[in-house]
Amino acid sequence: MDSYKMKIAGLERELPLCPVSDTLDIAAFVMFGDIEITEAVASELLKKCPEHDIVVTAEAKGIPLCYEMARQGCREYEIARKSIKTYDIDPISFEVKSITTAAVQKLYLAKERAEKLKGKRVLIVDDVISTGASLEVLENLVTQAGGTIVGKAAVLAEGDAAKRDDIIFLEKLPLFPKN
Repeated sequence: MDSYKMKIAGLERELPLCPVSDTLDIAAFVMFGDIEITEAVASELLKKCPEHDIVVTAEAKGIPLCYEMARQGCREYEIARKSIKTYDIDPISFEVKSITTAAVQKLYLAKERAEKLKGKRVLIVDDVISTGASLEVLENLVTQAGGTIVGKAAVLAEGDAAKRDDIIFLEKLPLFPKN
């Protein structure tokens, strides 16, 4: 099997299997360029999420979802960046090691952007929650910025993440052990 077919928000998608180690493959869910799935999953997630003032995600794969959920809902969103830009003044940051990224990375939130979260009800979103490492870093950034996390949501919960009771998600995504 080189791909995994699943239904997400009423739409069928074929997800390619990708190796993350010698013993494990994952099904890659990528919303980039798929407006139909982005609009549908944002709509379905918003039905399940608590009231919020702003939506936050990490760069990059969660950006289409974050934008679309804000567009359909609260009209405010923010992105934790993977690098500092010249216009990012006095950023706060935390390290993250994601299952789909080879090296340890940092996520940054410039002071001006962090101030947008202060005193706000924040919904953290991502495309897929697997180990929860990226989610934890986003929680740290939001908390340090003075925001109140009211929910954590993803389109898919992969592996053990599907057993968590502190996240909202649409579908379970299995892991694919190699024989």
